[in-house]
Amino acid sequence: MGKAIAIFNQKGGVGKTTTNINLAACLAMRGKKILVLDIDPQGNTTSGLGIAKKGLKYTSYDLFVGDELNAANTIIHTNFKNLDIIPASVDLAGAEIELVRISGREKRLKLALDQVRDEYDYIFIDCPPSLGLLTLNALTAVDSVLIPIQCEFYALEGVSQLVSTVDLVRKSLNPKLRIEGVILSMFDGRTNLSLQVVEEVKRYFGSKLYSTVIPRNVRLAEAPSYGLPITSYDPRSKGAKAYQAFADEFLSTEAKHG
Repeated sequence: MGKAIAIFNQKGGVGKTTTNINLAACLAMRGKKILVLDIDPQGNTTSGLGIAKKGLKYTSYDLFVGDELNAANTIIHTNFKNLDIIPASVDLAGAEIELVRISGREKRLKLALDQVRDEYDYIFIDCPPSLGLLTLNALTAVDSVLIPIQCEFYALEGVSQLVSTVDLVRKSLNPKLRIEGVILSMFDGRTNLSLQVVEEVKRYFGSKLYSTVIPRNVRLAEAPSYGLPITSYDPRSKGAKAYQAFADEFLSTEAKHG
């Protein structure tokens, strides 16, 4: 059965979608069968993997509010080998309100994902930057949470709330939920601030912090507008090399923890 991981930070602009797209693409290049699930109404992961959002028959919205929908119907093969996606749509913005009237509302996504888990090595969920019902569904459906943190002044702001939310979901809805790890993004080695943030996050998360850091990189920022992961857009860039290193570290950490 595939491992499901939510990529989540309720703070926006921390490199959540960038990490989702590029970690997934790097693991797919290593022969892993990957499903990316976009449940952010902005749909940046969807467009960042070259999927046109208009005219899609089914999207992740249908997993939340559809009647007895087969999850396999929502899966689209991307242009990248071993990499599939369940795309997002703007309808997700209203899903929170619609979910309120549905019984078992926190487990809709889990029921859908359980139908397709066996077909993948890893399932990554790109969550919206909020602690609403969509995110709650993701945390209930997954095995673990991967937290991207930006190397900036208020890096740890809101992180304690995020960790207590994970604890709360573990106690009430998903006993196996744990923190997979923390990845630092938008690192600038020339500034003292970035170095201070690394130390601060290391103190807070200890061994959960990956040693790979993702640099601030123009090519990395440009890639999604072309619908490409960085490994296809500019494989020689610093950003591509960093995500390749992160994918290797991710897999060796997985192998260690079995």
